[in-house]
Amino acid sequence: MKTYPVSARTVPLDDSWDVIVAGGGPAGCTAAIAAAREGARTLLIESTGSLGGAGTSALVPAWCPFSDKEKIIYRGLAETVFSAAKAGLAHVNAHDLDWVPINAERLKRVYDKLVSDAGVTVLFQTNLCSVEKSADDTVSALLISNKAGLTALKAKVYIDCTGDADLAAWAGAEFHQGDERGETQATTHCFTLGNVDSYAYRHSPDLGWWDARSPIHAILASGRYPEIPDKHLCNNLVGPGAVGFNAGHIWDVDNTDPASISRALIQGRKMADAYCRALAEFAPAAFANAFVVSTGAVLGVRETRRITGDYVLTLDDYLDRRSFPDEICRNSYFIDLHQTKEEHKDKLDEVEMATRFKHYGKGESHGIPYGCLTPRGLKNVLVAGRSISCERIVQGSVRVMPVCLAMGEAAGLAAALAVQTPGHDVHAVNTATLRDRLQQHGAYLPPVETPAETPMLATSTV
Repeated sequence: MKTYPVSARTVPLDDSWDVIVAGGGPAGCTAAIAAAREGARTLLIESTGSLGGAGTSALVPAWCPFSDKEKIIYRGLAETVFSAAKAGLAHVNAHDLDWVPINAERLKRVYDKLVSDAGVTVLFQTNLCSVEKSADDTVSALLISNKAGLTALKAKVYIDCTGDADLAAWAGAEFHQGDERGETQATTHCFTLGNVDSYAYRHSPDLGWWDARSPIHAILASGRYPEIPDKHLCNNLVGPGAVGFNAGHIWDVDNTDPASISRALIQGRKMADAYCRALAEFAPAAFANAFVVSTGAVLGVRETRRITGDYVLTLDDYLDRRSFPDEICRNSYFIDLHQTKEEHKDKLDEVEMATRFKHYGKGESHGIPYGCLTPRGLKNVLVAGRSISCERIVQGSVRVMPVCLAMGEAAGLAAALAVQTPGHDVHAVNTATLRDRLQQHGAYLPPVETPAETPMLATSTV
């Protein structure tokens, strides 16, 4: 690519913050709330016009399970968000914990209220442009852009909740992206259909690909809808006459490449129209008069960068249901890897993908250590969300919203503790104190045998 020399100039500086959180998805929201709750002056920057990420802007229609099949394990702020969002859905049982539908507009307001009540300052329509780093591995400033132009921001501690580890990567942190070929899991452009016959929808065969009676099998066999790529067809009744779809895969997409994302969004909107027409033909009782109400403002991205932290969570950790002395939350979601482009070409079945590892039984979960949130080589940066330090196959489990909410709260609290530490070193946070404070706020952290003193060192870099 050609280069263009930018003239030296100064930009306005806002250095009034203790903690700056980049990215207002689930992890970013709880990180900002937790930091502000501890008294830190906290700024949250978000590139879109609403908080919530996957559950709002991307229109993911349901929460992944909040329970370990016995009890809710994503507690604290995660449970607060979940309960408030669920309370507005009259068609949902109050006791439901798993695969609960999401009303995106209600969820936006839930996040707005929680961050506002905590005293967080939010900047919408604001993009992270560049990261300045000093010689001692300390991030010294961020450059952002919005309608005010370019602005520099300074804080004591920064939390990267961009989903793509943009802040950490641009600051020079080590990371991995995709599989050994650099390929990532498929993306999905979620959408909502309106004017659905709710009664017929509820009393028809399951639309999901796992049901042999699902119309998706006949749709694909007909050959009349080439825009529909495969049988992936998750769906939920998100409101009266409204069904949200997490359907279809779009391959060869890199969320760190704007041109790639732009092509995928155009393709996704074509796919949404095709699904609407196909369902009207093959499931007319429910969808004869349906129309596309909305498509996600952002693409549903499952995977990009994963930082290398003080600890790298491994597949063995997952399979052994391992606990850690510095764990900051628990996770029980199954390893949910969606096909790469090559796996799709090889016709690797989606059922096989979802069942290659036995799902956890009742009451089973594994811990996520604090060291997965602390990037090597960066002193005052934390990462929370789908880009934490882990092996790729484990990222298929820890990438989803409930665990991201829990990780975000831990990162925010840790950032507030680091603010009070000389040098603002996130690696020096006392994890016993961190765990104790998280438990005081309701986090589910079963006792561990060894004392939680310091983050654990990495054992893998896969």
